[in-house]
Amino acid sequence: MLKSLSIRNVVLIDSLDIDFSNGLIVLTGETGAGKSILLDSLGLLLGNRAESSLIRSGTDKLSVTGVFEVNSGNKIFELAKEYDLDIDGDIIIKRIITADGKNKIWFNDQIISLKLLKELSSNLIEIHGQHDNQGLLNPATHCDILDNYGCYEEITAKTKQSYQQYKALNNELKTKEQELAKAKEDEENLCHWVKELEKAAPQKGEEEQLRSRRSELMNAEKIIEKLNAAYSALNGGNSVLEQISKARNAISRANEIVSGKYADIEQNLENALYTLNDAVEQIENNSADISLNQNEIDNIETRLFMLRDLAKKHQTEVDMLPEKLEELSNALNSLQKGEDCLAEMRQNVAKLRAEYIKNAEDLSKKRQAAAQKLDKSIMKELPPLKMEKAVFKTALVQKDENQWGENGWDSVCFEVSTNPNTPMGALNKIASGGELSRFMLALKVNLAQQSSQETLIFDEIDTGIGGATAEAVGERLSRLAQNEQVLVVTHSPQVAAFSNEHFKVEKKTVADITTTNLIKLAQNEKIEEIARMLAGEKITKEARAAATVLVNKDNIPTLF
Repeated sequence: MLKSLSIRNVVLIDSLDIDFSNGLIVLTGETGAGKSILLDSLGLLLGNRAESSLIRSGTDKLSVTGVFEVNSGNKIFELAKEYDLDIDGDIIIKRIITADGKNKIWFNDQIISLKLLKELSSNLIEIHGQHDNQGLLNPATHCDILDNYGCYEEITAKTKQSYQQYKALNNELKTKEQELAKAKEDEENLCHWVKELEKAAPQKGEEEQLRSRRSELMNAEKIIEKLNAAYSALNGGNSVLEQISKARNAISRANEIVSGKYADIEQNLENALYTLNDAVEQIENNSADISLNQNEIDNIETRLFMLRDLAKKHQTEVDMLPEKLEELSNALNSLQKGEDCLAEMRQNVAKLRAEYIKNAEDLSKKRQAAAQKLDKSIMKELPPLKMEKAVFKTALVQKDENQWGENGWDSVCFEVSTNPNTPMGALNKIASGGELSRFMLALKVNLAQQSSQETLIFDEIDTGIGGATAEAVGERLSRLAQNEQVLVVTHSPQVAAFSNEHFKVEKKTVADITTTNLIKLAQNEKIEEIARMLAGEKITKEARAAATVLVNKDNIPTLF
C-alpha cells in the first residue's frame, strides 16, 4: 500500500507531504482545486511521461517520492531480484524532473530506468478512470486476469513449457528441411566433387614434398657436380681419407714405442676414418638417387597444378583438401540419411504438438470454468449497482493455429450488454462512462484477492451516477477496501461518506501566488465537506443533517 507521498514543485503544489492509511481513502474538492495534480504526481511514480509544464512556475525542477509497504507475496520481489535491486522493508521510489527534461529515478537509493520503473510500479498501483485503456479495459490483459482469478498455475506452466519445446523442435525441423532441400539441389555436384577428390587422393603435406622434389630435380646437374667434388676431396688422390690414414698409422707406430701413450689420438683418428667412410658411402648412394629424368619433373608439375586447381575450386588450401573431402563426404552421407532423420524429427514434433494440444485443451477447460464462475459473481454485483438489465460474459474463442502461443489458444475478452435484446460487445466499446465505472468496480471487487496491486485508485468513476446508485458504488468500494488500499477521487457525497480517511483538496491564492494543498479531515470536517457536496456553496442545516446521516449510516457488509 501507499504509505506516504511527498510532492515538490508540481504545478500549483510547492511542498506537500501526505501519509495514508489502509482502507478507503477519499479525495474531494471543488472543480479545479488540483485533484488531477495529485494523480499526475502519482502517475510520475508509475512511469508516465513527464511534461515540463508540470514544473511549478519559478522553479527549475520537481520531485515526487512515494513510500510503499508491500506484502511478501507481491511479484515486485521477483522482479527486483531479477534486476539486482535490494528490498529491505518499505519500497521508496523517487523521481526528479528538471526544466531541461532530464529524469532521475531512484528505487531504494538505486538508479533505475523509466522502462524499469513502469514494470516495477505496475505491481504497486493501478489507476482506473472512465476512459482508462489499460488493465481491465484492455482486452490484451483479459486472458492473464482470468488466469489469475482461476488460480490454475500448474496447467498454465505445463502449457507454456510444452509450447516452448514444440516450437523449438518445430523451428529446428524447418531449418533442417530447408538445409536438406538446398542440399538436394547440390546432390549431383556433391557426388562429382567427392569422386574427383577421391580420385586425386590428396595427402597432408604433399604440396611441400612435391615442391622440394621438383627443386631437387631441376638442379640435379649442379647437385651431382658438388657431390662429385666432395667425393674426390674425400677419396681421390692425396685425399682427406688418405691423409688421415697416414696420420693414424704414424700415431700407431708411436704408441708401440711408448706403450700406447697416444691411444686416445689414435682412437679419434680411427673414428674420423669411420665417419668419413660413411660420408663417402652416402655421397655415392645419393648420387645414384639423383634423377635427370625430365618426365618426373613434368609429372610433378602436373600433380601440383591439379592439386592447386582443386584447392582454388573449393576455396581452400592444398593442405586442407583431405579435410574438404571428408566434409563433402559427410554432407553426401547426411543427404542420403537426411530423410530418415527428418522422418524421426517429424514424429517427435508431432508428439510435442499433441502434448501441447492436450495441455492447451485442459487449460481452456479451466478457463471456461473460471469464466463461468467469474460471470456468475459479476452478475450478482450488477443489480445493487442499478444495472439489473445488464449482462456480463467472459468470451473465450479458440485462435487459429498460427496464433497459438505459450499461453494456449484462447482469446479472452470481457463482453457486456447494457440493455435487453442488444448484442454483446467488448467492455470498453459498449459501456458508457457511468456503466463502465460500475462494471470495473464489480470486476475489481471479485478480482481483489488475486490482484497483484495493493493500491487501487479510482478517478471519478462515479461520474454520471447519483442517489442510490452512487451509494451502491460507495458500498462496493468500501468492500473492496477491506482487502486493498483504495483511493477514490469523487464528486459524489454518497461515495465520500464511506471513506475511512477523507482528504480535501484546496486551492488558495495569497499575494498573487496560488497553491494547492491537501487537508486530512476530522470527522466533523468530513461531515461539513459532504454537506458542501450536497448543498453547494451555501451549506444549510438540512445539508449538514443529510451529511450526518450518510456518514453515520452503518450499511457496509463484509465481502469475504
